[in-house]
Amino acid sequence: MVDVAFTLQADRAFLDLVVEGVTPLVDRFEVTPETLWTVDRDAPDRFVPNGYFARFLELGRAHGKRFAAHGVGWSPGSADPDRDGRRARWLDATARTHAEFGFDWWTDHLGVTDLDGENLMLPLAVPMTDAMAAHVRDGLRAMAGVVPAVGLENSAFYYALGDPLDEPAFLAAALDGPRAHLLLDLHNLVVNADNLGFDADAWLARAPLEKVIEIHVSGGDVSEPAWLPDGRTLRLDSHDRAVPEEVWRRLAEVRPRCPNLRAVTLERMEGTVGPDDVAPLLEEVRRLREVVA
Repeated sequence: MVDVAFTLQADRAFLDLVVEGVTPLVDRFEVTPETLWTVDRDAPDRFVPNGYFARFLELGRAHGKRFAAHGVGWSPGSADPDRDGRRARWLDATARTHAEFGFDWWTDHLGVTDLDGENLMLPLAVPMTDAMAAHVRDGLRAMAGVVPAVGLENSAFYYALGDPLDEPAFLAAALDGPRAHLLLDLHNLVVNADNLGFDADAWLARAPLEKVIEIHVSGGDVSEPAWLPDGRTLRLDSHDRAVPEEVWRRLAEVRPRCPNLRAVTLERMEGTVGPDDVAPLLEEVRRLREVVA
């Protein structure tokens, strides 16, 4: 049984528009744990729940939905993850969140989002070396002590530190541990293939598909020509458009090749859904059910 899932965004307008229609169509919700936290005023080195923590939890309980966690800030590629107790603080908050939500698995993006105390917001590429794979494995082992299963997502990057077709082997090495899985993001893959100039099907042929626990599908825009001096445009992993047909095609092709797949998740970013977008979004969820079935 493969679940159909949908990402909940910590945005009131987004929730008001889409949750009522989406909830009956999905089997589970995916949440980003750190969007459910805020800094404790009395203890700045500790995270505490914010208002979305209670709202998401009640939504799941009221409708009998299970949860998966998908982070954006754990920063598995950080060179000094224990700086100022950052890793311990993250593990503590994740453990307390998991105690309420009962996450079936937790994933985050391959890459680095925290460098020397600076929040980079989006994951940046890391060198695909044996040392970095071992470093990432150590971080996943720490998180595996908190949640039932852990994983990494193949991220969207706009440069690569090495041959992009070496990434599947690097992911396999980084995930060579207990209860460690791959979150296969198909839109990230086509974004990287277009921007970096490699064959997405060749990447999939090398990927450890037996490790896939979840697949993400989404859509994105194209950058403005003015962003770069030469006027070149890039495909963006912006989660603000319909899922493109090439992603639907690859989902249909790759799904039977993932024997341990547990969910396929539709992602849409907060702030990108207006009243006119709701009906097409619900149609995408229904199409996802058909593909999964």
